[in-house]
Amino acid sequence: MADVTHELRTPLTIIQGNLEGMLDGVYPADEERLKSILEETQLLSRLVEDLRTLVLAESGTLQLKKEPTDLAALLREVVTGFGSQADARGVKLEMALTELPLINIDPERMREVVMNLIANAIRYAPSKGVIQIRLGGDDLERKKQVVISVMDNGPGIPSEDLSKVFNRFHKASDSGGMGLGLSIAKYLVEAHGGVIKAESDPGKGTKISFSVPIDHFD
Repeated sequence: MADVTHELRTPLTIIQGNLEGMLDGVYPADEERLKSILEETQLLSRLVEDLRTLVLAESGTLQLKKEPTDLAALLREVVTGFGSQADARGVKLEMALTELPLINIDPERMREVVMNLIANAIRYAPSKGVIQIRLGGDDLERKKQVVISVMDNGPGIPSEDLSKVFNRFHKASDSGGMGLGLSIAKYLVEAHGGVIKAESDPGKGTKISFSVPIDHFD
């Protein structure tokens, strides 16, 4: 709760300080300052939604809205959405996607998982680094499961931290979030009957992959 309070306090303090300054005539109520306030409210909204998802998942009340989904198309949409952010960091996004039949998943929750993984990869990838997003499968001919992986060539994760990356509120010292992204991703993957894992070679990069069993939906 102390971690949550700290993360929520920062945007609230910024919003309050700006609004008080505008009411006192210290700051102009111009587009630039209003845009800054809007960005902080959007951050608050994301933090609250992350907490809500975590509570639902941990209480076992998270409801998935499954529908037939083209997973390759979903991944292409997510990767395209990160294009400008990757360009700004000088990072290249590469895709290797196997075209699969429609599978019955919650597309919005699956998109949330992939977005978390790619956002983390971009954050830690070096300038002119490469992030590989792959969609394939294990035992696809028997329609057992599909596998999605996101791999970067960043600094990697120290071995002592690797087993903790999916713990709630666990984060690197330079992380800008609450340390909930990978924890939520784990819950969402498991809610689909899947498994997620992290592999890392310090100094060479990190690979996070998860599998979704197709026969879970039959």
